[in-house]
Amino acid sequence: MTAWRDVEQAEPDFARRVRALFDAGRHKTIATLRADGSPRISGIEAVFEDGELVFGSMPDARKGTDLRRDPRFALHSATIDPVEGAEAQWPGEAKIAGRAVVAGPATGGPGGDRFHADITEVVHTHLDAEARRLVIEWWTPGRGLRRVERA
Repeated sequence: MTAWRDVEQAEPDFARRVRALFDAGRHKTIATLRADGSPRISGIEAVFEDGELVFGSMPDARKGTDLRRDPRFALHSATIDPVEGAEAQWPGEAKIAGRAVVAGPATGGPGGDRFHADITEVVHTHLDAEARRLVIEWWTPGRGLRRVERA
């Protein structure tokens, strides 16, 4: 299992930038898979806690049912639009994909499930210093950090 602490240990600067994007807003978006295999997106709250990425699902929520059946997920940070004229300062957006591992009942609130993320990929998409090229950086446990730029 790959926890958030593994990303932080492998690539501290990259992990810091990704976490800042996730911590910038309370609400994120998660993609799960329905029983028929089609995608479902839902709002969700997720936090970094003791080196783990943790999120929950309310009782009888579809996303929790999806994750218990097929644990694959993709989590997206809040999206912030670049400011016109100051595009180079845009922090970008971040995504984390993996498998949700049931970690017991949700704490504090109406109940439901608590999940820890077994991370398979972390992505930070942003602009270069001149705001001329899109930069995609992604980390996987097996291949480490990679980067591409697109005009």
